[in-house]
Amino acid sequence: MKKLFLFAALSFGAALFTGAKAQEIADNAIGLRLGGGNAYGAEISYQRALGMDNNRLELDLGWRNDSDYSAFKVMGLYQWVWNIDGNFNWYAGAGAGIGGVSDKRDNVEADEGAFFSIAGDVGIEYSFDIPLMVSLDLRPEIGLSGYDYIDDFTPDIAVGVRYQF
Repeated sequence: MKKLFLFAALSFGAALFTGAKAQEIADNAIGLRLGGGNAYGAEISYQRALGMDNNRLELDLGWRNDSDYSAFKVMGLYQWVWNIDGNFNWYAGAGAGIGGVSDKRDNVEADEGAFFSIAGDVGIEYSFDIPLMVSLDLRPEIGLSGYDYIDDFTPDIAVGVRYQF
């Protein structure tokens, strides 16, 4: 009975996977990723299709400069993209980032240094008939450094607007 159930589940999954209609993704997209719980606000975002079954690489550059901190972060993510319907896609991915921070507050011992972060990514996107794409994603990040505010789990939510070419 277990073998029959396993065979039925695998057959059903294979039928769904092979029957999925793939939409072509743009070779390149550049724009802004706006928002974020990681305190970087707007990030410059670039996506590059890798030419294998709608997979792509996303690179984001974020920076912050205020009275308490100066910081920058570069994040790289590998993403898998699946078509939902028409121009709607959903995607998931994983990646890592590196950056630097300078703490301008007077009451801290360490005032500057580097950090590393790991992240996952899941989101939904819509490609218009013109070369414009909008997206909404959740990027949970875990920072690794000697700074308390970076060493936390951050559920980063953002809206992206990108020009496709």
